[in-house]
Amino acid sequence: MRTLAVAAAGLVLVTSLAACGEKPQVAGSSVKGQPAYLGTGVGPYTQAGWKAGDATSWEEQMRTRTQTGQNEYVRSGGN
Repeated sequence: MRTLAVAAAGLVLVTSLAACGEKPQVAGSSVKGQPAYLGTGVGPYTQAGWKAGDATSWEEQMRTRTQTGQNEYVRSGGN
């Protein structure tokens, strides 16, 4: 019985120490490189009316896409 209690205490100790080794989690993208508004440079993958390299144009296109095409509440007929 005592062996079981020692084993349980050891398991609790190891588990609590394992939690101390977790790496910090940081919000944001893990992909490093060019900003998204610079585009891919490939014509078929760009939205009409969007100017590559223009951050304001990129934000406007994303806002429009979110409000019209990807908003399931609007697409389902909700008002």
